Amino acid sequence: MFSFPRFYGAWRIKELTPTPVWWLGSCHRHTAPGGVLGSGGARNNQGSKRRKKERSSCQPVLDLFDQQYSQELGELWVSARSVLLNPHSWQYGVMLNRFTAVTDVTQILQSQGFSRLLPQTDVSTLLSEAPSPASSSKYQKGKDSLLSPHCTSKCPPDDSPLQTDSTPHSLSQDLQSEPSLSLPRPSLQCYIHPYPLRFPSQPHRPGQLKQYYLLNAASLLPVLALQVRDGEKVLDLCSAPGGKALAIMQCATPALLCCNEPDPHRRDWLAKTLESFLPCSLNSRVIVSAQDGRCFGQSEAVTYDKVLVDAPCSNDKSWLYSCSSQQGEQRLKERARLPVLQVQLLQSALLAVRPGGLVVYSTCTLSSSENYAVVETVLNNCPEAELEDLWEEIAVPLSRYFTFTSAHPGHGQTSLQPCPQPQNDAVSSYHHRLGILVVPQPGKTWGPMFLSRIRRRK
Repeated sequence: MFSFPRFYGAWRIKELTPTPVWWLGSCHRHTAPGGVLGSGGARNNQGSKRRKKERSSCQPVLDLFDQQYSQELGELWVSARSVLLNPHSWQYGVMLNRFTAVTDVTQILQSQGFSRLLPQTDVSTLLSEAPSPASSSKYQKGKDSLLSPHCTSKCPPDDSPLQTDSTPHSLSQDLQSEPSLSLPRPSLQCYIHPYPLRFPSQPHRPGQLKQYYLLNAASLLPVLALQVRDGEKVLDLCSAPGGKALAIMQCATPALLCCNEPDPHRRDWLAKTLESFLPCSLNSRVIVSAQDGRCFGQSEAVTYDKVLVDAPCSNDKSWLYSCSSQQGEQRLKERARLPVLQVQLLQSALLAVRPGGLVVYSTCTLSSSENYAVVETVLNNCPEAELEDLWEEIAVPLSRYFTFTSAHPGHGQTSLQPCPQPQNDAVSSYHHRLGILVVPQPGKTWGPMFLSRIRRRK
């Protein structure tokens, strides 16, 4: 039985299961240093800079990257390599929290030269105007509500022991009615700077909501591709540390957001993130699950409207700075096993989503074997899976901020830089549909980030 720290507050854990070994070695997130757990503001940020300066790249990892990515990315790898080897050039975005006052932060950001990544007009074009099929769903009502009658948007966390839902199909049951929530209008606001200017982190303070979250701005793209609507049921299958879950809650107010994380240490991080950014009035809508993601499709089959699979992957930025050559070599051994896990997670997600629902698969690696090849394998194994092209929807309108490309797995690059229209070549068009890849480049150091969207046929 796990022992849970107090900072969970009222966030509910369901389905406690043993942590699979594969999850413990995975490193796949996009949070800026100190973005969530930092405790010293600007001083802590300076410490992060000093630590980065002291790090050196891991030669076995770099050697493999040179061998693999020079073939897969061609000349684009030369410039991407220079970015990855210069952490001081890395840019970070500042995602504002709609659940607390941010006027002062906005003014400071603008005075320092930050600008909005997604002007409101751009957001409306990126997200479909179609009404949500979940708008009349029975899941708009809540079950096992943890909402205190005295709870306000700034209330401190509940000191009672963490509540555990051990009923396997509890999410498939009707929910008791809950009072209508008066929440700020959904608005995903992320500020970016043309230069690698680091904004100070905010420390975690129990009972107080943070105003912003620091992240790699490319990690917002899978959330935009998910097109979450109010009243939908959403599963974040590989949720820790929680940045994408927070972004989902900035975009909409789902009837249910299930944040799944089997590793207890990463789940601690996830729960603290949720407590730091979401008001307790949302406790009945946002839950934390501890299932093995590979089994979710069986235990929660045909349950969700949208599923995000931000899969464990060989995080290029992190793995390039492994502590030692020995650790780097060990990680490279793990890397060869990751595609099997990623396929299993994506297949599980397709089982968990309802017919007509969407699944977005994402990683933060440039590796074709973990990106395009995984999507292609799942498409071959799952006849109900239907690809959706993200090039026109995401890549074209945001190409001024990110360097997008679409690679031909095993045969090098088909498009070295973003273009107004996908190429006419049938193979190139097919791989645009398989997914899009954000490649770090000088002046646009966002990424790596791969994303692909699949709809489950009705």
